[in-house]
Amino acid sequence: MSTQHGDPGHGDSPAAWTTVVVMLLGIAVGTVGFCLDQAWLVWVCVGVVVVGALLGFILAKAGYGVNGPRFAPKTHD
Repeated sequence: MSTQHGDPGHGDSPAAWTTVVVMLLGIAVGTVGFCLDQAWLVWVCVGVVVVGALLGFILAKAGYGVNGPRFAPKTHD
């Protein structure tokens, strides 16, 4: 989907934001777990990152992606 400035967009959709937030939290907490030498926490956070990626894929297929029918892009003035 192209905007008026020729910018193709960078996934500014509910699916993309949900994916980024979930994966960012998984990476941040996993990094703390790694620094504290808590292997179980690191592996749980690896799972959270994978779930984040799957969640984004599922939300995009459900119509919340950039070109999805349930996504209403916001205009920038």
